[in-house]
Amino acid sequence: MIIHLRPEDSQLINDLHWLSKKSPKLVRSTVYSAPSDPSVSIRSWKMNEFKYYDVPSPFPTLARGLFSRELPCGDDSEGEQKYQIVARGYDKFFNIGEVPWTDWSTLSLYTGPTYTLSLKSNGCIIFVAPISPSKLIVTSKHALGPMQGVSETHSEVGHRWLKKHLEEKGKTEEQLASKFWEKNWTTIAETSREFHTMPTETVDAFAEEWGFIRTPTITLNLISEVKSFTDNIAKTGKWNGEALEGFVVRTHIIDPKGGSTIRNIRPPYPTGSSFFFKVKFDEPYMMYRDWREVTKILLSTKGSLNDAKLPKSKLKRKETRLYVEWVKKEIRHNPSAFSEYSKGKGIIATRERFLKWMETDDGKKGLVVESEAPPATAEFGKTIILPVAIPGCGKTAVSVALTSLFNFGHTQSDDIQAKKSASLFIKNVVNLLKHHDVVIADKNNHLRQHRDSLREAVAKMDPPVRLLALNWSLDRPQATIHRICGDRVFARGDNHQTLRADTLAKAHEDVIWQFIRNSEELVDKEVDVSIEMDIDDTLEQAVDRAVAACVRILGVRQPGAEEIDVAVRKARSYAPQKKKPQEEKKNKKDEQPTPRYFGLLPEVDLVNVVGKHMENASDVPENGKAFWDALVAGHRITVRPHITVVHNKSLPGASELWERCSQLHRMAIPPSFTFTLGHLVWDKRVMAITVDDFELDNSPDIHSSAGQEGSEFVSKLSEEVRNSLHITVGTSDPDVPPFEAKALVEAWRFGKRSCIGSLELDGLTARGRMKGLFS
Repeated sequence: MIIHLRPEDSQLINDLHWLSKKSPKLVRSTVYSAPSDPSVSIRSWKMNEFKYYDVPSPFPTLARGLFSRELPCGDDSEGEQKYQIVARGYDKFFNIGEVPWTDWSTLSLYTGPTYTLSLKSNGCIIFVAPISPSKLIVTSKHALGPMQGVSETHSEVGHRWLKKHLEEKGKTEEQLASKFWEKNWTTIAETSREFHTMPTETVDAFAEEWGFIRTPTITLNLISEVKSFTDNIAKTGKWNGEALEGFVVRTHIIDPKGGSTIRNIRPPYPTGSSFFFKVKFDEPYMMYRDWREVTKILLSTKGSLNDAKLPKSKLKRKETRLYVEWVKKEIRHNPSAFSEYSKGKGIIATRERFLKWMETDDGKKGLVVESEAPPATAEFGKTIILPVAIPGCGKTAVSVALTSLFNFGHTQSDDIQAKKSASLFIKNVVNLLKHHDVVIADKNNHLRQHRDSLREAVAKMDPPVRLLALNWSLDRPQATIHRICGDRVFARGDNHQTLRADTLAKAHEDVIWQFIRNSEELVDKEVDVSIEMDIDDTLEQAVDRAVAACVRILGVRQPGAEEIDVAVRKARSYAPQKKKPQEEKKNKKDEQPTPRYFGLLPEVDLVNVVGKHMENASDVPENGKAFWDALVAGHRITVRPHITVVHNKSLPGASELWERCSQLHRMAIPPSFTFTLGHLVWDKRVMAITVDDFELDNSPDIHSSAGQEGSEFVSKLSEEVRNSLHITVGTSDPDVPPFEAKALVEAWRFGKRSCIGSLELDGLTARGRMKGLFS
């Protein structure tokens, strides 16, 4: 038997062995016996997911999924071990803008025609490769064969489906092994060190011959055509009538066009090599999620469905606004179809009925009418601009800039130090309306009663007073909102009437948490018009957004760029005229409250992350899907996810770790850490996500003087702690303590997987900071 052997392959595996010994957290490997020939040992290589992003790469290959085996040393080997690459996955590829070399301008320089776009879909990657001219192995991304406590592994499911496809074509595994051995192929990619794929025509012909399912593709010649095509598809999230998650784009690397270069962002591949990137869409999943949420609100509404309070953030898309009108009629005329909707049943059926209706003449007309519907044209005499926000969003800075540009009236709730500040604030707004056509009611207005009070105060004015909201939706993970707003409050220091940065006890962070928890989202018809702001915006971007809205809605003149720059500088240098006296701070250590535990706050939306996998992945176990649906229906999803690092119940044994966490917590701007969301695991009582590849976040916009402390913390974190890191997704019942997730994850990690279900989350990454937590 002639074994395919290339010196560069052996060198690659030697490099991986060396790197694994030097940095075991960077590269790990596991040895399996080939089920088709137990005498053959196959080694699976797994790289730290986060390090794929590094430039230069710390790895000798960017392959994601790599299997090798040792070969006997011949007489001329001079004692050097030889290796064969048995199966090789795609090189790690990234979404547009995810890494420096996948922005459109860089792609236009370093890639060339043709560009083949194929559908991106969730699911478990399966590799099929030969180990001899007559024997195959079937693997998942990193594993092979059976596992103790798992009824059927991903690789075993893949093998079962392979047999089914081959039988339908009258083929055998031996024939496929012979073909692969002759060509030195695996399904997915070639078995070589370099990343090189076959043309689409070859892949399609192979699929037709051997009974595999062809992936729809489209070929374009210019990168500008790729962008234009995907931008258009993103508007609906559909291609050829089918909903899709995005596209994988296959191309190759060229020398920079015209000899131009961009420093540090060339794709990490030599000229001529294959190169993949992806264009992902949030749609249609996020739109479907909005449909599900508004349906639940409608079903829980008492009285007329037309009076239902639907969140404005859910109604941005014209398809969703049309869906609301359609589903109201469905609920009225066919209520039995929604009898178990709140339990997670009938959701997909309802969606499919609506999508089918949209294809009818009535549906198409409805979408046209929704798209062309003019804004409300009610006559208004005056306008109140009210922010809907929390501290740190930038509402006062934007208000100051708008007032400077347009001479609007402006009153701040924080300036009022009397006991009955709410009524005085309303009075100030009403008084300003006597002298100004537009008044900014500068208050967080995060509660519905605040907005109602303003509405009631001007309800009888003639002509009517319009309420225009600058709405900073809290539409992302709570930890992300808290980090952004907390850093801004800290940066402004004492430059505020009441909420000032507390460098000792971090009391300002507790205040922000209270606002996040208590905020009531702006709902439809609550104000006359709403402008969606973005909490991520810089001050310049936020002012531009607000100015454009004022020009469009209020009819004020468009200011020039220089005028806007002056207004932004004025807002940035703004200082309040009045400050509430600061309470004396407690400096004694023993007077500071002691956290119950220290943990990371991952910037993760669990409903989005887990829900998308449950809905789109092809290999979700039924008991896992049922458990997840029950958690969603019972509102049992963890509201503020966290990753416990050390609990006070572990003291005094964990006192050193406790102190290291305390030092990070006390830092002005703590470092961020990155980690991989590895697997979703569950039993009958609790569901959790394993946390892998815990490292310091070295992103340029995050790295600071805190980096040294963060790096030291990572280096001293024991394997015992690393193996216990997890996020509790939810528990089946309020009586089930969340800490059961720790034992579940530890059992799963050490192979005790009887009665534990799992689902790989495909290398999803996240970030978070260390916090002292009290609940």
